[in-house]
Amino acid sequence: MPLPNPRMTNLIIFIGCVALILIALGFQEIMGLAPCPLCITQRIFVVAVGLFALAAFIHNPAGTGRKLYAAGGFLMAVAGSGFSGRHLYLQGLPPDQLPSCGPGLSYMFETFPFMEALEILLMGDGNCGEVMWSLFGLSMPGWVLVAFIGLALFNVWQFLRR
Repeated sequence: MPLPNPRMTNLIIFIGCVALILIALGFQEIMGLAPCPLCITQRIFVVAVGLFALAAFIHNPAGTGRKLYAAGGFLMAVAGSGFSGRHLYLQGLPPDQLPSCGPGLSYMFETFPFMEALEILLMGDGNCGEVMWSLFGLSMPGWVLVAFIGLALFNVWQFLRR
């Protein structure tokens, strides 16, 4: 069976990102697991990787263009994995070392200047330290980290292929 061409690979990456977001929304709406600030940040990076892949699928560039889209997707996946790692770090802290729980997301953006609210969002808070779900010993951010690694590898492949 031949490997998919670069355009179809971008479609696969995009569909994978859509699936990840739908799964996250399913956990949120069906299981009632409210996303913490770091969860929302990770979702933003999944969407960003998906948008790079969708743009590459639509544009279908050759050579340098394909490499630029792949580099953008790779950078978004690496950045997202950093936030997954931060989330896992917070989940591994003893309860007495967790940062205090912050205000709600809508309150932050209504009350604080945008950059300050963004900084608070990206740092995470005590809510981010709670493990609400796990599978095979990995919590939600652990699985998102696995997904980001896969997305990064797909984009490296897209970058390196002829």
